[in-house]
Amino acid sequence: MDKILELENITKVFHLGSLLSRFRITAVNQVSFQVRCAEIFGLAGESGCGKTTVARIILGFEEPTSGKITYWRKDGAQVTRRDVWGTTGTQAVFQNPFETFNPLRQVDQYFFETLHNFRLTRGQEEARGRMDEALRTVGLSYPEVAGRYPSEFSGGQLQRISIARALLTNPSLLIADEPVSMVDASIRMSIVNLFRKLKEERRMSVIYITHDLATAYYVCDRIAIMFRGNIVEMGKAEEILMRPRHPYTELLRESIPEANPKRRWQRKTGIAELEQEEYLRAGCKFAGRCPHAMDKCKREVPPDLQVEGVFLKCFLYSSKISKEES
Repeated sequence: MDKILELENITKVFHLGSLLSRFRITAVNQVSFQVRCAEIFGLAGESGCGKTTVARIILGFEEPTSGKITYWRKDGAQVTRRDVWGTTGTQAVFQNPFETFNPLRQVDQYFFETLHNFRLTRGQEEARGRMDEALRTVGLSYPEVAGRYPSEFSGGQLQRISIARALLTNPSLLIADEPVSMVDASIRMSIVNLFRKLKEERRMSVIYITHDLATAYYVCDRIAIMFRGNIVEMGKAEEILMRPRHPYTELLRESIPEANPKRRWQRKTGIAELEQEEYLRAGCKFAGRCPHAMDKCKREVPPDLQVEGVFLKCFLYSSKISKEES
């Protein structure tokens, strides 16, 4: 058994609007994937695609409307939802490190509180030793952090401190929600390399949530592309990002800045519609922007397909498979 987490047909429905004009938004629709031991699994897509809602469901901040989640420890034993935040469970790193810490509270107090709540150490000396070990993993040390407030650190330092705090419990799974989007470009790679180090040295699994395909390509083993609550393509990161098949993945791939000015403004898709309209759309949610959209794309939900080892949700490839079989 090499799985650490498995989601099966997870759906989350929100009811929005007033009492007289309520409507349903399916923020996550039949999402299924597995995260393996010592793997960095990417969830990528534009803002509002549902990837953060998936993370909140995994962490227990949101209850799924339907579906099943199964968790395992590093030793292969299953754990309950209640144990997810335990010493062998799951921890999280969020987008904005300056919102993670109270500006009026010393940073090291969060470490002491975590160690006390999980009953991981006995006495101040042992606690300082464990804090120093976690901080040195991210390139810092306890003397550099002790007695200092969040405002005394840079964004990159504070994000590394946030990761160190998550490491105190030695989790099996770390969920990183846009962990480099709020830090300077010059230190993004140091944080991304830290995730690779945790995977290789601690055999920790990471769910790396991002809209930045460049860092996702560099750090992820496998990746799932989400659009309006659906996984539209999933497979090995190199295969997905270098040879995208779904039109939406192609759009994301083209949005990465390139040095060639002749290609920079070549776009195959139109202007984005309102997010709410796309969520409420019948059939394929991407049909309004897709250059390959067919009439049935606007009426019917695309099937789940396996094309050369890649998961796809697209009528375009359904038609090609039918032609090959005939």
